[in-house]
Amino acid sequence: MKKILNNPNDYVDEMLAGMVAAHPEYYRLHGDTGKVVARAQKAVDGKVGIVTGGGSGHLPVFTGYVGTGLLDTCAIGDVFSSPSAEQMADAIRAADQGAGVLRLYGNYGGDVMNFDMAGDLVEFDDIECTTVLLADDVASAPPAEHEKRRGVAGMVYAFKLAGAAAEAGGDLAAVTAVAQKAADACRSVGAALSPCTVPQAGKPTFEIADDEMEMGMGIHGEPGVWRGKLRTADQIAGEMMDRLLDDMPLKTGDRVSIMVNSLGATPPEELYILYRIVKQRLESVGVEIVMPLVGRYATSMEMTGVSFTMCKLDAELEDLLKAPCDCAFWRVG
Repeated sequence: MKKILNNPNDYVDEMLAGMVAAHPEYYRLHGDTGKVVARAQKAVDGKVGIVTGGGSGHLPVFTGYVGTGLLDTCAIGDVFSSPSAEQMADAIRAADQGAGVLRLYGNYGGDVMNFDMAGDLVEFDDIECTTVLLADDVASAPPAEHEKRRGVAGMVYAFKLAGAAAEAGGDLAAVTAVAQKAADACRSVGAALSPCTVPQAGKPTFEIADDEMEMGMGIHGEPGVWRGKLRTADQIAGEMMDRLLDDMPLKTGDRVSIMVNSLGATPPEELYILYRIVKQRLESVGVEIVMPLVGRYATSMEMTGVSFTMCKLDAELEDLLKAPCDCAFWRVG
């Protein structure tokens, strides 16, 4: 393992300390565990709070999207490990401004279990909570079993859209409805070329030959839909768009935002090579692209690979997407 670190057991704590030190205008640590990140400046009273949680190793997801027009708080676990129910409860309490709290996170067993337990822990604090799960990874289950799908980079769109609705003064029911609409509007698929190494494990999450790739692999190294010889950029982008459009067909006049996302090690140059094909495919069926995102938005440590996320917009979602937001990793307006 070659990583720039000290004690692997201190990896997340030291990362959070550095992130907060570098961006004190956005982030502060909350609570005794040091594993809850909150906005540097508390939101106004009466605003619906939005909380997320999940394992480290995916920056900017999860902690990076705490900020105005986005999340209020985030509970963060060790690399690829769920935060505890107590940490999630601390994050819910910190997000509460008297109007209720939306729990918005990815569909992973540990996160679901611990957020459910956290809800029980805050019952006596008189905090009303709702939940929306992201399950946008089309490679992880067929449409008929969409509830089994993993939540991946689609949560970035959900954070943005629900965050804008909350910032605009929507009540808990309205913000939850926007988050669910955003979740339903997103489809993602990924492809991996190399593994990553979890610091505490000290070895790669999986093995793959130098001349191979895997289509549909999950962000923790979960198995994809096929493994074979590395294909060209245009072939990779073409298949990924096929999978997205097969799952969510589009027609002339539809409007979408599309994210071409580095899983960690893939450089911007290669993302733009892929984006050429994304744009051609959508424009060929008369679909208009709104606010495309090309860069590092949801990673898997140093994994070499890419994910595409498509978010189908209506007028409400497009307005919310264009509304201002501000965090250390993404600014709109």
